[in-house]
Amino acid sequence: MSRRNARILVVDDEVNIREALGALLEDDGYRVSTAASVEEAFRMLRKNAFHLVISDLRMNGESGMDILRCMHETCPETEMIFLTAYGTVEGAVEAMKLGAYDYIAKPVDRQRLTLLIEKALDKYRLSMENRNLRRRLSIKEEYSKIIGNSPLIRSVFKIMAEVAPTNATVLIMGESGTGKELVARSIHDRSSRRDRAFVTLNCGALPDSLIESELFGYEAGAFTGAGASKAGRIEMASGGTLFLDEVGDMSLKTQVDLLRVLQDRELRRLGGNRTFKVDVRFIAATNKDLEEEIAEKRFREDFYYRLNVVPIAMPSLRERREDIPLFLESFLLEFCQVHGKKVKTISERAQRLLTQYGWPGNIRELRNTIERMVLLTRGEIIDAGDLPDQISESENRQAEITLRLDQSLENIEKCVIRNVLTQITQNRTQAARILGISLRALHYKIKRYGIDF
Repeated sequence: MSRRNARILVVDDEVNIREALGALLEDDGYRVSTAASVEEAFRMLRKNAFHLVISDLRMNGESGMDILRCMHETCPETEMIFLTAYGTVEGAVEAMKLGAYDYIAKPVDRQRLTLLIEKALDKYRLSMENRNLRRRLSIKEEYSKIIGNSPLIRSVFKIMAEVAPTNATVLIMGESGTGKELVARSIHDRSSRRDRAFVTLNCGALPDSLIESELFGYEAGAFTGAGASKAGRIEMASGGTLFLDEVGDMSLKTQVDLLRVLQDRELRRLGGNRTFKVDVRFIAATNKDLEEEIAEKRFREDFYYRLNVVPIAMPSLRERREDIPLFLESFLLEFCQVHGKKVKTISERAQRLLTQYGWPGNIRELRNTIERMVLLTRGEIIDAGDLPDQISESENRQAEITLRLDQSLENIEKCVIRNVLTQITQNRTQAARILGISLRALHYKIKRYGIDF
């Protein structure tokens, strides 16, 4: 830690000592604040972050030990050096037993003080490095099922770590095969609801006639064939989490009914008159652009805002290609063990082709591809010739377009947008990010140019 980045708080009731010590440390390049009493030090510690506190042990009937106790609660990593007068050395030794770094007797020896400060700040730096390392290892262990170390997936881990302990509604957005359900399960497993049910409902797999009865349940006689009462998925998830997969496929009517549950936390079964409270955390996922669905009147705006309390954007595999070698290693080991095959390796050329391929099916497609190669490759090395044709030939089929110089800028723009949407991604939010324009601007240009894809 450089001196200009180190913040030191000097606490002493004697103005001459306080100002002289502050000026000395500022001359040495430190960022210094001063306090004249224990109470003032309390206020400053609660308001600002300090790396080191240098305090007199005795001040007008007050004790610097109270500052040390306050630091244990508000900033336990901050180091402390006590100033002692004759007769208070015993108290300073006791303070060190309680966590103070060291003490120095008055009058202050500048050379000894400089050395103590440097050592105390080194200890602070090491403590912070160890804490950050433990935190990274903890996150890695917690989310070990979610493979990746790229900046995009690390940002997902960060949001997950913040939102998991809460009851906030989460909306996970991303293309099919990016691991949205795995994220939902990980959030549930790290929440206070971990010991209760995690219930899923794929909104795109059920017809409208069934999805409401599956969600809300029904009373006997509610409709033809309802011979007995049945609890719905919301009730089944009581005290736990309900995961609504492919929520973008939910009908407008069901959206209205579910919106009431999200707003009031009350439920009524189909065909029933009784309303009762529900304690359920909702996590939803979609591969659709919900803002576009709203614009096309296929998704309710009020329902969207109820779901989108904490958004998580799952990156596509092609957006985090640096993670592909990690997936290859993991899937290769997994399927060799599952199918009783000798552990295989992937040649450098095959790895390069697998990494540069676009993976429209994302992680799911990559996983299936590795399993197929483990089963079908006879040798112990998976080479480029063992890859599926669409991957082995991708070396000569990059996402490129040829433009004539005699075209207008309008035609060039139209061509680029169409090719991004057809060759790279049909997800308009991601396409807008690639093109460097807003989603609204992309919608306008698609409509203006009559782009059909």
